[in-house]
Amino acid sequence: MYVRTVKIKSALRILIGILIAAAVIFAAVYAVNRLLKPSAITLETKEDMLDFLHSQGWETSEEPISCREAVIPTEWNDVYTKYNELQLAQGFDLSKHRGETVMIYTYTVLNYEGQPDNMVANLVISGGKLIGADVSCTELGGFMQGIARAEG
Repeated sequence: MYVRTVKIKSALRILIGILIAAAVIFAAVYAVNRLLKPSAITLETKEDMLDFLHSQGWETSEEPISCREAVIPTEWNDVYTKYNELQLAQGFDLSKHRGETVMIYTYTVLNYEGQPDNMVANLVISGGKLIGADVSCTELGGFMQGIARAEG
């Protein structure tokens, strides 16, 4: 058996160590950035919106039943605070958009199990970017959840 030993000079060893450390640091920063800052979802057309809703597991009306402008207030009451908690759990943050005028597109949800009527999906869009979303029951005493459809 033949074994060959290669000696790397100290300077080259240090350089390789620095390059490996830099690659590890870059990968860690990239991973943390992706976790803390979800990639922006662009929804500029009706097709974009429908594709997004379908990707979340929802069958919806082809056209929005409502499309309205709203201003996210600079001062929040409990309702906005609780709504933003739902958005934060999904990777959105409406607090970054206080005072902005946004568009809210509302679609009828056709496949919500156990609640065939009165279910809607809301998409909150600013500058063509999705900044918030929910699915909710519009009947008296209804409820609201995140946009992702639960498996099952």
